[in-house]
Amino acid sequence: MRSSTIRNVLTIAGSDPSGGAGIQADLKAFSARSCYGMAAITALTAQNTQGVSAVVPLNPEFVAEQIRMVFADVHVDAVKIGMIANAGIARAVAEALKPHRGIPVVLDPVMIAKGGASLLDPDAVEALTSDLLPLATLLTPNLPEAAALLGDPEAVDRRIMESQAIRLTALGPQAVLLKGGHLTGLESPDVLIAAGQVTWFEADRIATRNTHGTGCSLSSALAAELAKGLGPQEAVRVAKAWLAEAVRSSGQLSVGSGHGPVHHFHALWQD
Repeated sequence: MRSSTIRNVLTIAGSDPSGGAGIQADLKAFSARSCYGMAAITALTAQNTQGVSAVVPLNPEFVAEQIRMVFADVHVDAVKIGMIANAGIARAVAEALKPHRGIPVVLDPVMIAKGGASLLDPDAVEALTSDLLPLATLLTPNLPEAAALLGDPEAVDRRIMESQAIRLTALGPQAVLLKGGHLTGLESPDVLIAAGQVTWFEADRIATRNTHGTGCSLSSALAAELAKGLGPQEAVRVAKAWLAEAVRSSGQLSVGSGHGPVHHFHALWQD
């Protein structure tokens, strides 16, 4: 029996030394959403707000051992999977999580960094699709990631977005949130496919360059809300509202000269 109402959430992802994305962003998002965060690192990166200069994937067995050690001691209420780097890590993560089916898993298929650097080996897409997608409670791709998973051109309108999101559910995840931030125009709509229901979440595009780690932060916030017991629709509503304010408040930070981070603690840090 749990002795605390504070939920424990594990991120399995890469490290961003500049703090805006990866496990650093994940842990901030967990904390901002009132959850206790833990991290199993899949890869080390050398990056900042301007781009990624190097990636060092960790040994797949060591990644799996990190996950096993957490589960051996801690009650895990939800898992977020981010950067997996290569096929070996994808398979190792899947094997480590299989004994724990039933725990919500949010899978953010990180493939390309904000500056354009590849964060996933080409041969890993098949392993990601075959081994990890069937374990996902919620898959959260952006438009380029959805296109890569399906082998399709990138969606350019809502009709194609909805069609691709539905097709992604056929690959195994229980629900799919396809993010429309790469669409052109003043709006940035997302579509959720869950339990056969299509739900659109409307949002105005926020004029800012501070978008580093938005995907990491949203998927982590979603994992936190699922850990608290929310269903997919309500979790998306709550997490998106929080992230929108984090993006709007990002100007309060002064971090780097490229794509700056969002302000995870906008509701907590006051002058």
